[in-house]
Amino acid sequence: MTADDSFGRLDDDDYPAYTMGRAAEILGTTQGFLRAIGEARLITPLRSAGGHRRYSRYQLRIAARARELVDQGTPVDAACRIVILEDQLQEAQRINTQHHHTAESTSSR
Repeated sequence: MTADDSFGRLDDDDYPAYTMGRAAEILGTTQGFLRAIGEARLITPLRSAGGHRRYSRYQLRIAARARELVDQGTPVDAACRIVILEDQLQEAQRINTQHHHTAESTSSR
């Protein structure tokens, strides 16, 4: 791997750059919370060659949203389900917008 390859990963939201300890520190939570949302299948961290959990920036944003809900009193399992539904809705809206742009481009020809 070259230095250019390494620098390219700095902008990659899916690159698993954070250890469990660092992820917990960034989120201001415990490693147990990260394990709990993993068990609820909200996020699935990648594993290093040594078997340690590694988290991406995208996963940290998802975990942060779950933590907000838990801090407001929502049970972990329910918070995870809410975040999954929010993510699915956002993706559906993105696809819908893309279809509208395509339809508009086609009809204006």
